Amino acid sequence: MKYSKSHLLFRWSFLIIIAAATAMSADTGPLRVGAGRVEFTKLAPAPPTPPTGKYEHEKLFVRAIVIDNGATRAALINVDGAAPASGRAKAADELKCPVENVIISSTHSHSASLGGPPPGTRGFAPRPQQGPSPLDSVVVEAVRQAVSKLQPARMGFGTGRSYLNVNRDAINPTTHLWTQDANPTAPSDKTVAVLKFETPAGDPIAFYMNYAMHPVNLYLGGILSADYPGAASRYIEQVYDDKMVAVFSQGAEGDQNPLYLRAAGAAQLERGGQKYTGQPLVKEQVEAEIREGRRKMVPLDAKAAEAIEKWIDAEGLVFAEEVLRVAQATPAKAGQVRIAGVQKTLTCLGRTRTNEGREGQPGTYEDGPDVNLLIGMVGIGDVGLVSINAEVYSQIGQIVKAKSPMANTVFVGMANGSANSGYVPTDDAYGHNTFQVLGARLKSGCAETGIPNAMVDLLTQYAAPMAGTK
Repeated sequence: MKYSKSHLLFRWSFLIIIAAATAMSADTGPLRVGAGRVEFTKLAPAPPTPPTGKYEHEKLFVRAIVIDNGATRAALINVDGAAPASGRAKAADELKCPVENVIISSTHSHSASLGGPPPGTRGFAPRPQQGPSPLDSVVVEAVRQAVSKLQPARMGFGTGRSYLNVNRDAINPTTHLWTQDANPTAPSDKTVAVLKFETPAGDPIAFYMNYAMHPVNLYLGGILSADYPGAASRYIEQVYDDKMVAVFSQGAEGDQNPLYLRAAGAAQLERGGQKYTGQPLVKEQVEAEIREGRRKMVPLDAKAAEAIEKWIDAEGLVFAEEVLRVAQATPAKAGQVRIAGVQKTLTCLGRTRTNEGREGQPGTYEDGPDVNLLIGMVGIGDVGLVSINAEVYSQIGQIVKAKSPMANTVFVGMANGSANSGYVPTDDAYGHNTFQVLGARLKSGCAETGIPNAMVDLLTQYAAPMAGTK
């Protein structure tokens, strides 16, 4: 169902009236920053295949950056796997700041989760818990650690590019049906954004890095892992002798996979009792049998486990080197900043699927519950970080950045809980019979316009006082 322009304008105007937004203070002050990192690997379920113990991506962490300007505080928090929505309020209480000033996001690693079944069983991707979580105390511990390390700081923002990701909505050349595969001609945001904080002497305190790519290298692989975000973060931290913290956040990654998935596909096949012999790696039938429990899962042998772990480590290091390059080339600015947060809810009409099937064939639908998307913005100096509690298609994130009144805009997906939306496709993607489109619970005609409008509105609110002081 497509909305008319008048219907969209009415709904949008109505949402602006009812949206709960926090008034943003124009106070600025001297920047202080601290960062914390707390491991929680032992809280996770035991994996079917024991890890080799050689790689840092096998460990799971909560990482937090706390920003203070004397008038208020903000926090940028990320969790390996699925971030608990409840941790956001806990962090805000600990900091005594508005909850709108906190972004807690997920790396979305499909092999690290406390919110779903054990890694590699049934194959469901991890989802954030909506109630209290065992991770809440870990989040608070990371925030407290960051507060204890608050110190005078400067900040800088820069961007680079990484070609590790690719659009995954593709036509199968054999069946001519929609499937999940590399599609280099479709939209894909290659931007690597880096917000760096350092001491006045130039020593790194923390990096907040952002990129759009699913961590699915060990999907159904049966090894507990933070995937490439974990490998990248630990590599950067170790470059600086563990005296700083590198926090990863997802961009608009709803339709973005790693370009190279041979090693991941081979591991998935082997766990299903099938050796890789050069055949296509992602087959809907094999994947469905594994996911539905019709194919017996077996542990990876040592050689296969070593191969996939090496690849994840390599992918993380390649990404980390681009982050390091950008950070090195980014000058730090004066340590006087404004900090403010605001949020609103965007409501779209919903739908409920009435047939089954993973992908390839069209879905059938009936009207369903409205979909509520929580949209936020945290401004730190001249950087605006917009967030949403869903997996959004890459092109929507690119529209937001193109329309933003702030040159330094970061799109953070999978943040502050989990909406009742499923994936959030672009309007044209509703003709793609991929699993993420078939499972989308919001109707077309709302998100591609509504999300950019909402985010640009929040960015404009923040940017207006800054423009008035120039």
